[in-house]
Amino acid sequence: MIRVLIVDDDALVRAGLSMILSGAGDIEIVGEAGDGAQVPPMIAEHRPDVVLMDIRMPEVDGLTATERLRATSAPPEVVVLTTFHADAQVLRALRAGAAGFLLKDIPPRDLVESIRKVAAGEPILSPAVTRQLISHVSEGGNGGRRDGARAQLDRLSEREREVALAVGQGRSNAEIAKELYMSVATVKAHVSRVLTKLALNNRVQIALLVYDANP
Repeated sequence: MIRVLIVDDDALVRAGLSMILSGAGDIEIVGEAGDGAQVPPMIAEHRPDVVLMDIRMPEVDGLTATERLRATSAPPEVVVLTTFHADAQVLRALRAGAAGFLLKDIPPRDLVESIRKVAAGEPILSPAVTRQLISHVSEGGNGGRRDGARAQLDRLSEREREVALAVGQGRSNAEIAKELYMSVATVKAHVSRVLTKLALNNRVQIALLVYDANP
């Protein structure tokens, strides 16, 4: 069973999400919270695999809650809920390690499938969509971030760097394998090494790092 915690200050939204997800035989709603302040104790009590996290909440917002949660050891995956396609707070949540974001009007079938993907360790936001999001959200003061990102990429081997750049361009494992003349299994191994070496959570964060480095 995939254990899910729903965090949203709107009781109707929580009820709707719970009803949709409870209809899936492999998903269990282990708890609901109305504010980010309630997340730490609920994580400790229920040990969810996935947290559906609203961005805008009155006391502790979803961004702050996500940053705090992802900074802990062995945290659950976080999926941000939003009503906006391009949102600076969504981008910050992705930088903090969220596995992706979902619009609140997502079709029920897509919501269920997204939860399954995240629970399986797959980010639900492709690098291509990440680039589109970045292009629509203005971020200032990127000079220091660029230097840090380039220093991170310099830690990789030549092959790992090639794979990281391809991920940042939105390439799938199969596309990278064809482009770099290696097997898909080898690509997956390189991606895993990049994530481990750079202490990143998922392919979305690789894409963000490549964008920041602007190599």
